[in-house]
Amino acid sequence: MRTALLQLNVSEDPVANLEGTLGYLRQAAAEGAEFVLTPEVTNCVSTSRTHQNTVLQLEADDITLAALRKEAKALGLWVLIGSLGLKTTDADGRFANRSFMINPGGEIVARYDKIHMFDVDVTPEETWRESQGYRPGTQAVVAETAFGPVGMTICYDLRFPKLHAALANAGAHILTVPAAFSPVTGAAHWHTLLRARAIETGCFVLAPAQTGLHASAGHKTRRTYGHSLVVTPWGEVQMDAGETPGVYITDLDMGEVAKARARVPSLENARPFDGP
Repeated sequence: MRTALLQLNVSEDPVANLEGTLGYLRQAAAEGAEFVLTPEVTNCVSTSRTHQNTVLQLEADDITLAALRKEAKALGLWVLIGSLGLKTTDADGRFANRSFMINPGGEIVARYDKIHMFDVDVTPEETWRESQGYRPGTQAVVAETAFGPVGMTICYDLRFPKLHAALANAGAHILTVPAAFSPVTGAAHWHTLLRARAIETGCFVLAPAQTGLHASAGHKTRRTYGHSLVVTPWGEVQMDAGETPGVYITDLDMGEVAKARARVPSLENARPFDGP
């Protein structure tokens, strides 16, 4: 299966970002991709909650979702929108960080809201409190596709192996990890964690990422790590996009899932145990 990971460097402007994403989507289709994945927060990267409140929309009104659904249908593609920042009707005004699986008819076949919030102190200068602006999801999701079941996760979810094991045990052969990873934690942990999740589950891991310094108008700028990865079920890095935005094509042999799981059947061998 020919797959394309879009590595993006989006700004605070969803309208401008959409134009670039659509261009990459069309390029991926022209290069024969059947399944195209975008990173976390495809519509807007911003450090300002005030600005986000101005430009983000409810799901029903979101221009990025509508346009990518339309383009998926026009091009006959499966598209994973890694995530969109979306307004909700929650009383506390928090946003949703939501991933969408779109079929070649332009229909939404699965939605997933990021479960684990990035509330961390990476360094004294780099702190994040994602839960202040975004409400966490509660439901793990496996999307049924023409090329097999896909377990959907987002960014910081990567650090929680029980989620990925649950997705694999529910039938997933592919795990998606769209991200906007910190350069500090990316350099330290990105490759290792993605390879570990693939090895533990015998799944392909597809991780499209944001990259570079993200333009902002008068707000604190943000930098992301890049290195969109494809990892095989045996834990080998099949593709690493480095730090340059663009379309990165690779072919997946889905037969590798059964081969890896036959060699080391860790999902079958897992046993319950009592706590220490």
